Amino acid sequence: MNIPTDPTNPGGSAINTGAGAASNYTDGVRSNLSQAGGHVKQAASDAGAALRDAATAAGDELRVGKANVKADLADGALAGLAAAENAGGAAREQMDALMDKGRDLVDSAAELIRERPLASFGVAFAAGWILAKLARSGDK
Repeated sequence: MNIPTDPTNPGGSAINTGAGAASNYTDGVRSNLSQAGGHVKQAASDAGAALRDAATAAGDELRVGKANVKADLADGALAGLAAAENAGGAAREQMDALMDKGRDLVDSAAELIRERPLASFGVAFAAGWILAKLARSGDK
């Protein structure tokens, strides 16, 4: 016949009978439950520490991410400013080219007037007369 051993004395083979044996088992259950409770408390404490560490790491990552976003936005703004400066330079070049063409046209007209003054006077007189007619017909 197998007689249960004392849970507080593992491997022991003391024979317990009656109320003393029940007390030993109860004490063993209490001891095991106490140990289990301690382990559960430790696990909860470890889980809390892990969560705190994870939150700290997440906060650090957010700060790094925020800094990266700010740097990227600043780089984008600088690129936009550079593009605006380049656009302004291109607009100035276009305006200079148009001004040069305008000067060339005025110079060409002045040269034509010097070469053919009588024809130029006739064209100017005809243009003035046409404009005067048009202005008078609008008054009626």
